[in-house]
Amino acid sequence: MADGHSKPNHDYHLVEPSPWPLIGAIAAFMTAVGAISWMKAMPIFGMQVGPYLFGAGFLGILYTMAAWWTDVIREAHSGYHTRVVQMHHRYGMILFIASEIMFFVAWFWAFFDASLFANEAIQEARVQYTGGVWPPKGTHVFDAWHLPLLNTLILLTSGTTITWAHHALLHGDREGLKKGLILTIVLGMVFSGVQAYEYMVAPFAFKNSLYGATFFMATGFHGFHVLVGTIFLIVCLIRVYMGHFTPKQHLGFEFAAWYWHFVDVVWLFLFGAIYVWGNMGALVASH
Repeated sequence: MADGHSKPNHDYHLVEPSPWPLIGAIAAFMTAVGAISWMKAMPIFGMQVGPYLFGAGFLGILYTMAAWWTDVIREAHSGYHTRVVQMHHRYGMILFIASEIMFFVAWFWAFFDASLFANEAIQEARVQYTGGVWPPKGTHVFDAWHLPLLNTLILLTSGTTITWAHHALLHGDREGLKKGLILTIVLGMVFSGVQAYEYMVAPFAFKNSLYGATFFMATGFHGFHVLVGTIFLIVCLIRVYMGHFTPKQHLGFEFAAWYWHFVDVVWLFLFGAIYVWGNMGALVASH
């Protein structure tokens, strides 16, 4: 094994034994059990430890991610990321984004099932709506051409700034790379701030609201992905200031850009489906 690492005669990387898959699996299991126990108020060994178990598991996941990715960065700087290894990393990222797409397909499916078959959905949900229309009668919704449109423009602009940063990296322009990354991070934070304000003034609730449940689950998970993407970009910016990334080897930045563009595209579908098409004919909130 040692000889294979020191003098490889192939383009593949034989990784060292790592504890992170096992530790990550244990942390994920703790998080799941803790979340279920917390939401269902289920005692474990006679004690209500769900929130604490969830918190410990979640911190374990974050630590595993940070440590594992630190190892990957170290492997890249050690020269283990050959062209073949980089190609396989790209395949892995493509499959990850494909799994994320299917994750959002589930929420779009729930929304379209409720909106296109409103009578059945309202009856199954056992909520106090009448008329069998969508949005349900009496529901006040957001004006799609107010805050949602603003957030759409913000995300589209962030897509251009991350592309600018990518082109600057490819051409060896470190200052352009930094400026493009900083602008993208700021725009991502502004988007999250606008969405948080939108949630604060929402004229409908998540609880006992079929419309609210489908709205908050779809847009909320997208908002979570924006936060993850923003953290991803912040890590890339830190690495840029540390002198990482070259025009020929910058997988970390490339994957962050891919992820950010994925977030952009999902939002366009959310805006068109939920805010525009889904709110047609509904009462618009005054604020």
